[in-house]
Amino acid sequence: MTKTIFLQAALNGDRIHPAVPRHSTAIAREARSAIDAGAHSVHVHAFDEQGRETLYGQACAKVLRAIRALCPATPISLTTSATIVRDPATRYRTVERWHELPDLVTANQGEAGIVELCELLLARGVGIEAGLLTVEDARAFVRSGLATRCRRVLIEPLEDDPEVSLENAARIEDILHQAGITLEQVHHGFGAACWQVNRRALARGHGIRTGLEDVTVLPDGSDAQGNRDLVAAAADLIRKHLRGAI
Repeated sequence: MTKTIFLQAALNGDRIHPAVPRHSTAIAREARSAIDAGAHSVHVHAFDEQGRETLYGQACAKVLRAIRALCPATPISLTTSATIVRDPATRYRTVERWHELPDLVTANQGEAGIVELCELLLARGVGIEAGLLTVEDARAFVRSGLATRCRRVLIEPLEDDPEVSLENAARIEDILHQAGITLEQVHHGFGAACWQVNRRALARGHGIRTGLEDVTVLPDGSDAQGNRDLVAAAADLIRKHLRGAI
């Protein structure tokens, strides 16, 4: 049986790039394109009418419905980032009012109020992708006791320096191992370090994430035209890894 390695596409975020989708229709088209290129799941941020990232329910529901219309079998991961709503109590109340729910959310474990937010979403049947950006995030996640109820853990060192990013990915992974946490891991970096982090993850048998939120260049350093190019490149890395070519 051929092994399947999980590949997630992060379609937008706060990235400034001509191909980044912000309108719900464009996000849904990018999701369909990413799935056709080999992604198993999509991670998205919703935007308001002024083009600003938002966690408000109406905008989030519009994006979820648009993606589900084009990708009915695709798990959708929605952000809960504190960079969008910084006050923990306001964020909690905002998410509490969601009337249409994503399949999953990413929940960055270093953020104030994240455990309470995870408890709210778990109670409503939403899966948690626990985001670990730093060693401190990993330690907080271990202390939280959430691990047994999460869907997967995202190891996402965001340093631009590839060597530093790879070192932090290794340290985060080691903390999880020492704590006996065996959750599925999905790794990604940011910018220049993204592909190196992906390659390390594949070598260790983990899933990976790519997309315009994370990186705008292909593994050979050339500019990506959009999410489809990045997902296709990541899928190619996975195929080469499974053949033992990298």
